[in-house]
Amino acid sequence: MFQKSFIILWILLFFVGCASSDSNTDNKFENQISSPERIFIEGKQLFDNGDYLSANEKFEKLVKLYPLSKEATQAEIMSGFIHYIRLDYEKAILIFNRIIVKYPSLKNLDYVYYMKAICFYEQISHHGLDGQYNELALEYLNQVIQRFPQSKYAKDSQQKIIFVKSNQAAKHMDIGRFYLKEKKYTAALSRFNTVIDDYSMTKFVPEALHRMVEAYYEMGMYDESFNTASVLGYNYPDSRWYKHSYNLIKNLDENNTLLKKMSNFFD
Repeated sequence: MFQKSFIILWILLFFVGCASSDSNTDNKFENQISSPERIFIEGKQLFDNGDYLSANEKFEKLVKLYPLSKEATQAEIMSGFIHYIRLDYEKAILIFNRIIVKYPSLKNLDYVYYMKAICFYEQISHHGLDGQYNELALEYLNQVIQRFPQSKYAKDSQQKIIFVKSNQAAKHMDIGRFYLKEKKYTAALSRFNTVIDDYSMTKFVPEALHRMVEAYYEMGMYDESFNTASVLGYNYPDSRWYKHSYNLIKNLDENNTLLKKMSNFFD
């Protein structure tokens, strides 16, 4: 993830006209030690050498001395990125928010929104513990897509949204399984329905359908159990969850009509 974001940063700086650090540029500004261009070059060189703290000091100095310069905008983005790569997500988010407010017409504003979303996204480590980061990452990834549908970051944002939704669906599945185990079937059905309705792009849908088959079966609602199993078989005929549902329905009656109908799906 770090390497990918690192590459993205340099693509950004190329398009916003970042000052070059070659020898010709050094000669050009050798007598302009306090110019915004020179300060930015010095900060960039420190960044290239991995001295992020010193680089950030240069960028903060540049913003303070020359707040209206184009280099100050670049310096703020660099400062936010430095905090991001040092895993200081809170500070990075504050900086990216400030950039969004200060420069609403910034050419590369899509990148800033994207990096803000990534700061939340990378704090997701477990679906059972990080509900807040799931919600925030989803919110700001969607902002990238909605505000900048043609952006090169929109496609990656969409892929990450699928991961976040899978994370959320996993949490609903955990809770649903717990309710099912505790024989709280109505509550379990509610959770599994949520997965099917709101997270249809995730891998959990076949299992959610099977768990509904189980819940209906345990409640004695055999028609509903069969109908749900039929939906599962129609949409996911090769799923192991359908096989589990089929075997469960077999327990009703080897000769009843429901089983015969269901056999047509499975055979």
